[in-house]
Amino acid sequence: MNKGKNTGVKRLRILNTLSGRFLILTVAFVMLAEVLILVPSLARFREDYLLLRLEKAQIASLALLATDGMISESLEKELLANAGVLNVILWRDQIRQLILSSPVTDAIAATYDLRNSTPLLLIRDALVVLFDDQDHAIRVLGNPVQDAGSLIEVTMRTGPLRQAMFTYGLHILGLSALISVVTAGLLFLAVQRLLVLPIRSVVQHMAYYAEAPEDARRVIAPTSRVVELREAEEALQSLQNHMTGALRQKERLAQLGSAVAKISHDLRNILTTAQLFADRIERSTDPVVARIAPKLIASITRAVSLCESTLAFGKAEEPPPRLIRLPLRPLIEELIEAEALGDRPGVTCLVDVPAGLTLRADPEQLYRVLANLMRNAAQAIEAAASDGFIEVSGGESEAEWWIKVGDTGPGLPPKAREHLFTAFQGSARKGGSGLGLAIAFELVRGHGGRLELLRSDEAGTEFMIRLPKSDGFAEQLSKS
Repeated sequence: MNKGKNTGVKRLRILNTLSGRFLILTVAFVMLAEVLILVPSLARFREDYLLLRLEKAQIASLALLATDGMISESLEKELLANAGVLNVILWRDQIRQLILSSPVTDAIAATYDLRNSTPLLLIRDALVVLFDDQDHAIRVLGNPVQDAGSLIEVTMRTGPLRQAMFTYGLHILGLSALISVVTAGLLFLAVQRLLVLPIRSVVQHMAYYAEAPEDARRVIAPTSRVVELREAEEALQSLQNHMTGALRQKERLAQLGSAVAKISHDLRNILTTAQLFADRIERSTDPVVARIAPKLIASITRAVSLCESTLAFGKAEEPPPRLIRLPLRPLIEELIEAEALGDRPGVTCLVDVPAGLTLRADPEQLYRVLANLMRNAAQAIEAAASDGFIEVSGGESEAEWWIKVGDTGPGLPPKAREHLFTAFQGSARKGGSGLGLAIAFELVRGHGGRLELLRSDEAGTEFMIRLPKSDGFAEQLSKS
């Protein structure tokens, strides 16, 4: 019982799909076209049927003329039965001759002259015969073949004609049904391949994107060669890019709002200190001003730096990563040289990355991530007031590429580790905003990867960047 019910529900679901409805419409329209063709076909069939009767009647009459009318009554009946008529009249040399005859029990219901028939008349006469279930006697006129006379006239019944038309019509309808089913099946497969599958792919892509809209790798890449579908994919791509940017900005604005109170308090303290120093400078001619001025400048600089970082974070809109294949070691060496990390007192940079290691990432964004991590590492070593190392290593597994950035600094305080990747809360140094790690975390997440803190203790701190090798949606589709 349940099995039959499930089968019915499944069939109903198929019929409610785009391809299922297309199948129904195709069958309906093909059948409608065949019905429209059937009426003229029946008219042509009726005309051919009557012409064949005239031709057989003419042959029978010629056989009788060849014997000068010397045939038996049984042979005459056989000739009439073979021709399918009741009487045969042949006009020769303006003389009307009754060649073959048999009794006609009822009056002639209608006369049809095939010499001057038009398509509309043929259709009308065919419909009259088809919808009249009475067996009438009719007279049919036509031209003899081979100029065997000026006119041939036969009397026949409509019953056999109507039965033949019904049989012919049923054959036509059966063939039409077969053609419509085959045509609909081919169109169903074509629609599935050309329309339904691409549309289903777009729908799957939408669901795949919805799982992690912040992952820029999940934004659809238009591939369809059908104009309308490609326009839909391009519109979806634009929408997803806009939504990803909006989600990032919304998240940042939410973090920014939660930090307004803290920022206001810190900024007020900093500016109050600066104001006190400024007042003293204005009122005093004491030589100690020379020592106070740098403190004033430092306080104002910290205030300006905090304001600039806050505003930049609040309105930043990171573009989707431009993923290309790039060698990792030259990028790290370029960063060390550009940031002068190796020239800082007490800081030594070690690079343990295979020379041939290449990965897929956005060069600019990966540079910013590594720069943030390595600058933090250098600052941690400098804060410890002792010599230390920054070590960058890299490698790959079957599923991902990884990059480690470690230092021998004093480690992160517990409060910083608790909100490490949260803006304005994860800073490990005094006066810091915590934006560097928050931005780095977001950039790595935009690659579909992860930024993790592996360890942080008295021996130092170590971060891990993981970048997936999978191609996102394309690989998911191939697995499904």
